[in-house]
Amino acid sequence: MVAPDSLQAELEQQRSYLLRYAMLQLRNQTAAEDAVQETLLAAIEGGHRFASQSSLGTWLVGILKHKIIDHLRRQAREPLLGAGEDDEDDLERMFDATGHFSAAPQTWASPEASFEQKKFFEAFEQCVKGLPAKTARAFILREMHGLETAEICKELGISTSNCWVLLYRARTALRLCLEKCWFTAGQKA
Repeated sequence: MVAPDSLQAELEQQRSYLLRYAMLQLRNQTAAEDAVQETLLAAIEGGHRFASQSSLGTWLVGILKHKIIDHLRRQAREPLLGAGEDDEDDLERMFDATGHFSAAPQTWASPEASFEQKKFFEAFEQCVKGLPAKTARAFILREMHGLETAEICKELGISTSNCWVLLYRARTALRLCLEKCWFTAGQKA
């Protein structure tokens, strides 16, 4: 268990990471800051429950994930203004009339090595930010929060087939974006 004084100092050290994590998922500075503040407040109030069975960062991210999901649930109940999916034309251009790729995907030299590089994750964050809002939410809920298709459908108010399409589009667009800004840019070090 962490002492209350040292917990506050450690929480402050974790704040910037939590804010980046929340921004990637919520794509709104105010909402991200609110989620992080709620997370830190919950950690301070429940600090006595932190038994050091995991790292403080892992514990905080777990709390933050719940705060983000709560925010997304609230947002799903309220109509989104200006949330269009204008990027669909870009995806359509990637395929020919038969549904095959217009240009074959590039071979990635060493994806495992890229995952170990901080700059890769910065490029990945930028690519996720470039996705249409609903597509990004579906991808984040599935790949980062580990939600099942039924849960994602409920959160976003979409059908199962629509969810699969959104996830496919997210993966395809992320692959294309990463090829452009990371892999073909010469495996940045």
